[in-house]
Amino acid sequence: MTVSASGPESGEEPTGGCVPSLTAPLVERDQVARVARVLKAIADPTRLQLLCLIQTAPGGEACVCNLTEKLGLRQPTISHHLKTMVNAGLLTREKRGTWVWYSVDREGMEAVQNILRSPVGALT
Repeated sequence: MTVSASGPESGEEPTGGCVPSLTAPLVERDQVARVARVLKAIADPTRLQLLCLIQTAPGGEACVCNLTEKLGLRQPTISHHLKTMVNAGLLTREKRGTWVWYSVDREGMEAVQNILRSPVGALT
């Protein structure tokens, strides 16, 4: 059996050759970094649990004290995850006395849905 190679190694053009098709402009690095930060924020299992708990909480908000109790994690750990999601624009926070209450940021969640529908569309 004889196998013939085509492509750059053989000096021949590959069948159905590669035609340059990258005509769209490169997306700015800061835009891509913003989308990556949001995706990274929701890619953690604990953060997804927190997001679900807050979304389904009565009134759509939850106190950090209830979240630590429900997940069985220490308050500093929960606070770190919540801060990451606030910084990514997924949650809002409101201090009431000594406790902080969190709710889902609707615009942030719409942005996530847009990213999942079309990453390119979310960047433009």
